[in-house]
Amino acid sequence: MRAAVLHAPGNFGLTEVPTPTPGPDEVLLRVEATTLCGTDLRLISGAKTAGVRPGVVLGHEIAGRVESVGENVDGYPVGAQATVSIVVSCNHCANCLAGREHFCENLELFGYGIDGGLAEYLLVPARAVASGNVVLTPEMPARTLCLAEPLSCVLNGASQFNTQPGETVVVLGAGPIGLLHTQLARLQGASNVIVTNRSAQRRALALELGATHAVDPTSEDVAAVVGEVTNGRGADVVIVAIGALDLANQALELAGTGGRVNYFAGFPKGSTAVMDPNLIHYKELVVTGGSNARRSDVHRAVQVLASGAIDADKIVTHTFALDDVDQAIEAVENKLGVKVCVEP
Repeated sequence: MRAAVLHAPGNFGLTEVPTPTPGPDEVLLRVEATTLCGTDLRLISGAKTAGVRPGVVLGHEIAGRVESVGENVDGYPVGAQATVSIVVSCNHCANCLAGREHFCENLELFGYGIDGGLAEYLLVPARAVASGNVVLTPEMPARTLCLAEPLSCVLNGASQFNTQPGETVVVLGAGPIGLLHTQLARLQGASNVIVTNRSAQRRALALELGATHAVDPTSEDVAAVVGEVTNGRGADVVIVAIGALDLANQALELAGTGGRVNYFAGFPKGSTAVMDPNLIHYKELVVTGGSNARRSDVHRAVQVLASGAIDADKIVTHTFALDDVDQAIEAVENKLGVKVCVEP
């Protein structure tokens, strides 16, 4: 079969590899679509190497169908649509036992150490099948189902700050993650969602997806806009959806007294930011992060997508064939559209 393999940092491309056959307790998925994200670029460049196996098939935002199952596997009918929860945890370490399986001390990830979805077929190993990482789904467009992975991460992040009806939410960044946070905030009842982005196209899209205000941070005073919308109180929630160091302190400044700030985006490895701790102290801010997702988050994401509450068509804007995976990667690098999809 054809597969997009990361042989080593900087050495990535389409390769012919043996088509996997499921052994006992394994499930084989026929891949329908895989969307790309900025993490894939970091894996290819070598900026991210932790947990990455040389020779791995990339792709972790996956939609597929059960093609065949190995011996002893029940409950996964051939032809059923499915995705995978990409975090394969041990279920017995301290983090797993504390309900933090996405911080498992023995964690493995599809598309990092386990072969991912940029291929015609995806073999789900027995340990992942046994843990329930194959998630059967209601029927939906494959490009919509691909969003289950990023949306599950957004749901996990959102659980850290719990937007309430009537609140004001600021989303710093209007990439795919920022736009998912924007839609989710409105679904949760936020009365104002202020989104910032340099791109006029992204700002316009944010407004289409529920933002009440879209601000160009290069030409507008974001703090002034937030102050005007909130009558000087500041935002109830501020979500940092881009790993830009200058946003770390700005997020604290934009939050009002008792506000919640979530550093959702990952920042460059080894980076540090200058921040005023008195903003946290005197405003009694609650500051959280958001990394990866649990199996339960994936199940919730699938249900949200199946309901039609998220406009996936405006998020997944470009589709490439697997044979053109190099062009798909270039499209992500050049920020073509919003999210890029690869279909075998």
